[in-house]
Amino acid sequence: MKYTFAIIALSAISSVYAQEQLTGTIVDENNQSAIGASVFWENTSIGVTTDSNGHFSIPFQPDSNLIISYVGYQSQTIRIHEEPKKINAKLVPDTELEEVLINTKQRNTVRSLKGTTNSITMNSGELLKAACCNISEAFETNPSIDVNYSDAVTGTKQIKMLGLTSPYILIAEENIPAVRGASQAYGLTFTPGTWVENIQITKGAGTVINGYESISGQINTELIKPINDRPLFVNLYGSTDQRFEANIHASSHLSDKWSTSLFLHGNTRTGKHDENKDGFMDMPKGDQINIMNRWQYTNLEKGWISFFTWRYMNDKKQTGQMDFDKKTDRGKTHLWGSEINTEKLDLSTKIGYVFPDMPFQSMGLQLSYNYHKQDSYFGLNQYDIKQNSFYSNFLFSSIINNTLNKFSTGISFTLDKYQEDILVPSLDGNFDRIDNSVGTFLEYTYDNTDNFSIIMGMRFDYHNRMGAFLTPRLHLRYNPWEDGVLRASAGRGKRLANIFAENQIYLASNRHFQIQGNGGKIYNLDPEIAWNYGISFSQGFHIFGRKAETTFDFYRTDFSNQIVVDIDQSSHLIDFYNLEGNSYANSLQLEFNYNILRNLNLKSAYKFYDIQTDQKNGKFEKAFQPKHRFFANLEYETEVSDKGGNWKFDFTYNWLGKQRIPTTTDNAVVNQMKSYSNPFSTMNFQITKVFSPRFEIYLGGENIGNYTQKQVILGAEDPFGPDFDSSMVYAPIFGQMYYAGLRFKLDY
Repeated sequence: MKYTFAIIALSAISSVYAQEQLTGTIVDENNQSAIGASVFWENTSIGVTTDSNGHFSIPFQPDSNLIISYVGYQSQTIRIHEEPKKINAKLVPDTELEEVLINTKQRNTVRSLKGTTNSITMNSGELLKAACCNISEAFETNPSIDVNYSDAVTGTKQIKMLGLTSPYILIAEENIPAVRGASQAYGLTFTPGTWVENIQITKGAGTVINGYESISGQINTELIKPINDRPLFVNLYGSTDQRFEANIHASSHLSDKWSTSLFLHGNTRTGKHDENKDGFMDMPKGDQINIMNRWQYTNLEKGWISFFTWRYMNDKKQTGQMDFDKKTDRGKTHLWGSEINTEKLDLSTKIGYVFPDMPFQSMGLQLSYNYHKQDSYFGLNQYDIKQNSFYSNFLFSSIINNTLNKFSTGISFTLDKYQEDILVPSLDGNFDRIDNSVGTFLEYTYDNTDNFSIIMGMRFDYHNRMGAFLTPRLHLRYNPWEDGVLRASAGRGKRLANIFAENQIYLASNRHFQIQGNGGKIYNLDPEIAWNYGISFSQGFHIFGRKAETTFDFYRTDFSNQIVVDIDQSSHLIDFYNLEGNSYANSLQLEFNYNILRNLNLKSAYKFYDIQTDQKNGKFEKAFQPKHRFFANLEYETEVSDKGGNWKFDFTYNWLGKQRIPTTTDNAVVNQMKSYSNPFSTMNFQITKVFSPRFEIYLGGENIGNYTQKQVILGAEDPFGPDFDSSMVYAPIFGQMYYAGLRFKLDY
């Protein structure tokens, strides 16, 4: 029965015929793309919605009225004659208070009423509301993603969606899978926030077009396009924890068809900090150099658009005890230290073609090569991994009879070559391997452009380790009344767990590593398989004449198989084995957003998690996962002056309930922790002064309440003893941190 809806999707495909199209672009009053605007012919059922760039394509009907409708804006009626075949429209805010609030601030986070999937889009304005030095820090002001503290050594933040960690999220860059395999632990820190145009977050089972690995959701990062880039952008940043950063973008329109952009990023942390006086650095010293060059070719008359991107990144981190010297102390037992050195090279190209006589029909090719090398040691533990990956995806999209019925199909191929060496207590091994898969997919979409849409997708893949398997996905959207939308989704995901790359936090401990395999094809373990089901309802309304929105969603993930990472048998052991029993994750979120006053907006959310896994010595709730969380964000922006200047204020509050702490009973009494942490809260703020469209400065603070975890590194006084463990982190380690920076922009 699980595959019934996918079989329906496969049988729904029939013949396609060509028809002349009317194309166009729709923007709002700030010239931002109008995502999900309805475009339809008057008195017909023929209509479409705009894509993420505000573009649309609809069968051409001469001497007819074209209707453009978008929530919060006046509907427009455009009389279409024989010419032109392409139009551009600008939306006008609705001035009726009972319809929508007037003169409100442009939202930086957009959830479409017409989109079939439960997705939101964060634009660059949202990313600038915090110290977004890289995209691992981009979600501090977004309630859909949880930002957690991973360990007391690397300082890396970990993200979660629906209560599950990032390996269960398909993280893509321009729809090419990006953070996977060797890059799982630190990959999000390798993309600077200033390079990002927008981030699309999809909860639950995502599209089959991007692969079979997604389980809890998908995050897609769109980089700045050269054709839209500024000729010069400069961002300088410095903080009280002695982190300094510089970003420089330069672009050029070489001709009417060719554009290029060069992105330069560098950051360094020069100082050593030990606020809790345990003898260990609270965050690593480090340096990163990151260079990216993008080329874009656009020939809309002939239907071609292409991108070529190359990137090189070198990242070095050093951490450990304050007096550790990597030149003299590595491999010795009088001082504990760690280094993580990563080198990356990425090459990718995207080629898209829209048939000039059939704009509803297109095809595209994505090609990507990635080289990732990490050399690292954690005290006496050593972990080295090298990954060479090739990814290709060919996509063809068209319609069935009319634009209400669309489909996408294609074929993809992935090749991963790993060289992996690990040396830890009780485990010394080489895990070199080659993984490859080839797959084909079909996705059918029906959208009546009014109140109902459905996406049914199916993938068939053959993997050299996982064999042949199907991946079905389903998404439904229904608008029962105005400003209300009900969504549901279901889908299956399957993945190979890279158990060492994904659990590097435990390398900074003296736990013994144990793999209890069952003859599986990777690490002697079987692949992970899970089903995700979800339902979501959003309703827009008005309170005292001002716009408000509330959203409820509930998702459940059921694991058919999971690699259990068991740290509860003993505080001196980490045990990997296949699930025997049940494992599930329930996630409930209630969100309320309200325009309190003119240009003053509130975002708030309450989240409840119930995550349970059967382990060898009983059923356990997820460690370091609060059952209850509360989030609130206030943003205020003054009116723009005649010279283009204004002020922006942003404040974020997070409250986390108690979290289960794994067993520490095998440790000495001084190194034991309670079974549950105390609840705590954190507060961040940022103030931005915009002097003109070209220049602005910003000042902010993180954890201004100065809450810190008291006992951070167990056994810190004897880092080569059995109790040493830096992974037992549930709260901030570093106290208050303040930062400042400037941005300079030069437009054409």
